[in-house]
Amino acid sequence: MPIPEPLPLASAPSAQRVCEPFGAFPAPDHFDAELAAFLAQSCEQLARWLGSAAFRTPLPALSVLPDVELKATGMAPEQLLADLQLVMDGAYNPNHPGAIAHLDPPPLAASIAADLVCAGLNNNLLAEELSPSLSHLERRLCSWLAEQLGLPTGSGGVAASGGTLSNLTALVTARRSAGLGTCSDAVVLASADAHVSLMKAMAVMGLPEEALIAIPTAADGAMDPEQLAFQLDRLRHSGTPVIAVVATAGTTVRGAVDPLHPIADLCRNHGVWLHVDGAIGAVFGLSDRHRHRVAGLERADSITVNPQKLLGITKTSSLLLLAHPHCLHHAFATGLPYMEPSWGGGHGGECGLQGTRPGEVLKLWLGLRQLGRSGVADVLDGAIQRRRNLEQLLACDGLELRGGRLHLLAFTPTGLDQDQAARWSQATRQALLAEGLMLSRPLYGGRHHLKAVLGNPHTQPSHLQRLAEVVHASI
Repeated sequence: MPIPEPLPLASAPSAQRVCEPFGAFPAPDHFDAELAAFLAQSCEQLARWLGSAAFRTPLPALSVLPDVELKATGMAPEQLLADLQLVMDGAYNPNHPGAIAHLDPPPLAASIAADLVCAGLNNNLLAEELSPSLSHLERRLCSWLAEQLGLPTGSGGVAASGGTLSNLTALVTARRSAGLGTCSDAVVLASADAHVSLMKAMAVMGLPEEALIAIPTAADGAMDPEQLAFQLDRLRHSGTPVIAVVATAGTTVRGAVDPLHPIADLCRNHGVWLHVDGAIGAVFGLSDRHRHRVAGLERADSITVNPQKLLGITKTSSLLLLAHPHCLHHAFATGLPYMEPSWGGGHGGECGLQGTRPGEVLKLWLGLRQLGRSGVADVLDGAIQRRRNLEQLLACDGLELRGGRLHLLAFTPTGLDQDQAARWSQATRQALLAEGLMLSRPLYGGRHHLKAVLGNPHTQPSHLQRLAEVVHASI
């Protein structure tokens, strides 16, 4: 495909317009034509960047960034747009068909628009009077999504800036619900392949590293329930309090899903909170065709869901959903004495760690409305089909494939030691980048792998075919 001529910036304002003052704050009493022109030009600039994604590489060369020091006077619109272009030219390019390294898909059009409107509204979900419509929307959407995933009527939750914060909020809530808020010897149990955010949660909660007990995984990368049962019995006999068991619905490297039903049975028998880190995989529970991939999700006390990782909701978009959302208020309510009382169900700042929060629910709500149920199913179908296709293309005696039920696939040559696998993965990743195909290079099981995340809807069979050809030539 020929590379087109460089795309120009959005056309600069006319000389007459440049001479007019550019208001730093939008006018409150009339239609602000200068604001409209500036937004139109910036949107056109973004659309050009997105629309030329296939002609650039997923991972760009380093770009010279604009100055960060403030000028003596404010900058004109065309100067601001030029600075924006410099940053855009050096940005990661998720809209490229070969961007299959990470859990960062192209953005949904409606989510982009909602993000812009959210910024313009500048509402604050700290309190209802600062975000009356958005506070109500967040509560309703969280309740609807929770019930769609099988949690009971009356379930709900709260948005958060990323899965790390959702997981932390869940564990703090579980700790307070168990009456262990000041207990320094309580523990959390999770898969050995659980996300690193749990280690951060231990630090924030004032617990030592050893408070996170790693449960070995089986051959498929999922938590071994027999090992979990052994540890829970051991902790009960020793009198060690347990904050929660964290099951993972979609591990970071291979997309493994822990056996949720057996884990839920054990948690119920031991009276322990079950949190499911479904940052990667919980969205599969929104489709009848794929709900079996995360069977048992509905038995959790809390679930982390990250629509940003597959559905194209712009960052950040994470939710913590709970079977009993009043537990959030019990854990975090302060009364907010400097705000008017809530009139519709509780201030947003009372149901999580964050106080000031933007209306991130707007881009999730509008993005889901753009997709509809059929669109969500299509996104999930496509991701699974691409993973299956790549798995078939890579199948050979010379490669160890490590996958799961979802849309991730990691692989490394058989028979390589740690140093050899590191050299192979680095060289092969560079060869793939030269073809416009970007994979990540995680360390897993003591050896480096290459990992493909097949959630990019622009990735075609021809891209996967070329990927397989490069990989087979490397072994």
